Amino acid sequence: MPKKEKKAKTPLSDEEQLLLFQQKLLAEEEMAKKKERLLSQFLKDKLAKEEHNSALNLNKINTQWRTVLREVKTRELHKDIEILSQTFERVVDCKDNVIKSLAKDLSEAEEQYARALRSHLHNVDQLLALQRHRLSLLEESYNMELEALTKEFETERKTIIDQHEKEIHYLQDIFMAMEQNYIDSEYESKLEFQSMWNDLKNMNLEEKHFLRLHLENIVEDLWRKFQDVLKNYTDATEDRKAAFETLQVKDEKSSKEIEVQMKKIQKLQDAITISKGKIMIHSRESEDENRYIRNDKELVLVQLRKLKAQRTQARAASQKNLVKLTLESNATLKALRKIVDKGEKILKLAEICRKFETEEEKVLPFYSSVLTPKEQEGIEENNLEELTEELAKVMVDYTGMENFWKRYNKVKLEQLSLQHRRAQLLDINGKLREMLKQYLDGISVSDEVLSQLNPLFIVNYQSNLPQPLSIPIAHPGSTSPPAPWRDQRRSFFLGSS
Repeated sequence: MPKKEKKAKTPLSDEEQLLLFQQKLLAEEEMAKKKERLLSQFLKDKLAKEEHNSALNLNKINTQWRTVLREVKTRELHKDIEILSQTFERVVDCKDNVIKSLAKDLSEAEEQYARALRSHLHNVDQLLALQRHRLSLLEESYNMELEALTKEFETERKTIIDQHEKEIHYLQDIFMAMEQNYIDSEYESKLEFQSMWNDLKNMNLEEKHFLRLHLENIVEDLWRKFQDVLKNYTDATEDRKAAFETLQVKDEKSSKEIEVQMKKIQKLQDAITISKGKIMIHSRESEDENRYIRNDKELVLVQLRKLKAQRTQARAASQKNLVKLTLESNATLKALRKIVDKGEKILKLAEICRKFETEEEKVLPFYSSVLTPKEQEGIEENNLEELTEELAKVMVDYTGMENFWKRYNKVKLEQLSLQHRRAQLLDINGKLREMLKQYLDGISVSDEVLSQLNPLFIVNYQSNLPQPLSIPIAHPGSTSPPAPWRDQRRSFFLGSS
């Protein structure tokens, strides 16, 4: 037992400590990862809720803004509809006058057309009567000429038929005489031919008998010689005979092949002649087609030249337009950059001015008019002008600038009021300085002070100094200017409006 306790109390080795440290680190990393996962999930859920709420709020704002825009748009549309209705009534009146004038012109034109139609129909009837009379005269002359021609034709026909019959009888007589002469000459020639044939037959029989005897002797001699020569020949040409038979078989085969080939050649020649004929036909057709194609090619080349010229002109024009467009785009970009810089400057100045705005200006940035209704009516009577369509369009375009001009006028008025207030304060300051100087001069005694007016010299409760003007001084807590300044500000506003 004491040995086991010693073993349990033995310190851990470096490797075991390192393993334990690594296990602790892994556990800490897992805990940190779990915390990060939980935190990211919480943030995701919060972000989803915020997005959902922002979408709902945005939809609410959009719906309210749409209602406001619809009201503004309906007012504008009502004004536009009133203007358009007035213009439409004017246009309708003009159109009615035009339609009335056109109706008068149409009635006059219809009357003129009816008169012209009546005169035209009268002229047509006269022409038809003349044509019918002319046709009747032509028909009578045609019938008279036809009767004369039929009479001439009948007389000529009778004379031709009589002459034809006479010639037929004459030819029949000549034919009979010639036939009789031919029969007589034929009989005589047959008799002469029979006699000559008998004589020649007898002579030929005698010559034949003599030649038969002579030829039999010659044939016997030749047969003997032939038999001898045949034996010698057969003995000498047995090998050649076998070769000849083989060659004969080959010759038969080759002759058959030659016949087949000759038939093929004949077919090919026929096909060649047909194809030559087709080639000739196709060549003629192709020449015609080539001629048409050449003409089309020339026309296409002419059109191509024209199109190339047009393309060069269009390219030059497009190049000029591109140069012009680039110059104008550069100019517009510069102008837009200036406008953007100006807008940025204005926005920066607006942010700076926003810091110096009072609480009242932040709550009510656009002040209402300080003019009375009578003053407003007087201004409207002075600035009375006929409202034309172009002026209405211009006024609609500049309606969005009303609030801007209000704030600008307010700032301008405040600037002028501050300048005026500054001038007043400078004047007051100068007078106060002068009074202070006089007071200090009255306290101190010197030759220079005695030579000038002195407030210490008082006779009958009055000093020899001029009395100072009553100067209104504004309290530091009050924001409204004094009464004369208010009157002056009101007069300035009336003049600017």
